[in-house]
Amino acid sequence: MGENSDGITSLEDAKNFLYLINPGGFSNRAAFLNAIRDTNYDIVIIDLFDDDGVSLSHNDVSSLKVKEDGGRRLVIAYMSIGEAEDYRYYWKPEWKADPPTWLEAENPNWEGNYEVRYWDPDWQRIIYGNDDSYLKRIIDAGFDGVYLDIIDAFEHFESKE
Repeated sequence: MGENSDGITSLEDAKNFLYLINPGGFSNRAAFLNAIRDTNYDIVIIDLFDDDGVSLSHNDVSSLKVKEDGGRRLVIAYMSIGEAEDYRYYWKPEWKADPPTWLEAENPNWEGNYEVRYWDPDWQRIIYGNDDSYLKRIIDAGFDGVYLDIIDAFEHFESKE
């Protein structure tokens, strides 16, 4: 779709979006952020963390909320709730040899991603409900919302029955 000069305050106002969760194609963090700032997308879906595992700051996220043309845009954080990822802040190296009860097999299609028993309270505490949770970090960084990935994780467990 074409560019939209309107300010965006809700999903229903959006006419276009950018989904960019792998900043590895950019020479550095500043280049990644500047490339997004220089667009007029209504919604930008990005990862909270850069390729070095460092989270975006509140200032970083705030600076992305303004389109190049000056209009307001929504900045949404990516978060997988149905798989644990071994490159995330919460991952413990010992889990490969001695996994927690909620950690399942590695996804054969996505190296470093592991299916989880998403209903397990220990996994849920990683995702939300405390000051060190993934969701709290997203909120603290100032994102407008969260894109939840792997919401179909139940299908993996249904197929085992």
